[in-house]
Amino acid sequence: VNSNKMTAIVQEDNELKKLLGNPAKNAGEDNLMGPPQSTNVPRPSTSQNVNPQSMISPMTPANSTKEVIEPCLQNVVSTVNLGIELPLMYINTRTRNSEYNPARFTGLIMRIRNPRATALIFHSGKLVCTGARCEEDSYLATRKFARIIQKLGFGIQNIVATCDLKFPIKLENLNHIHGQFSSYEPELYPGLIYRMVSPRVVLLIFVNGKIVLT
Repeated sequence: VNSNKMTAIVQEDNELKKLLGNPAKNAGEDNLMGPPQSTNVPRPSTSQNVNPQSMISPMTPANSTKEVIEPCLQNVVSTVNLGIELPLMYINTRTRNSEYNPARFTGLIMRIRNPRATALIFHSGKLVCTGARCEEDSYLATRKFARIIQKLGFGIQNIVATCDLKFPIKLENLNHIHGQFSSYEPELYPGLIYRMVSPRVVLLIFVNGKIVLT
């Protein structure tokens, strides 16, 4: 009996040694995940040198059309010196579409419809034309405002206007091409004097692009 007990004990010890010697197998039998055999993460084979960028399919960029931005004139302002002092209250009572409130504004405001423009007329004879959409309309409106004032009995002998071309002018070349109409002596006067025949207008042209018409 003792020998049978000893044999059973030896067998149990052998079974325990087997179980302790192979824990992963025991965990697999109990449907439990055992500890990983290695911490290395499997990676794709790099036996062939493949450029990863070659695996990206090229994309055709969308047709990008550049929008051309064109400036649009919204307002042209011109100034005129009528050369005489004006009684603004008298002009206001004798003309239509005009308003004069010296408590709010020192100038008289006059409007015309064709071309659509507004004039700011001051006692000194200065006239500012605003609201025109192009230079031609501004020039025509200025002459109409001056004509309205002239019809009231004010003898306007001369009109002086100014404009700015916003770009420099080569006065030497202009004088060389239009020598029969112009005179340019920078030692005596910095501007070029240009005399037009029709209409009879004298222009004082400066190198910075500013012009005085008289």
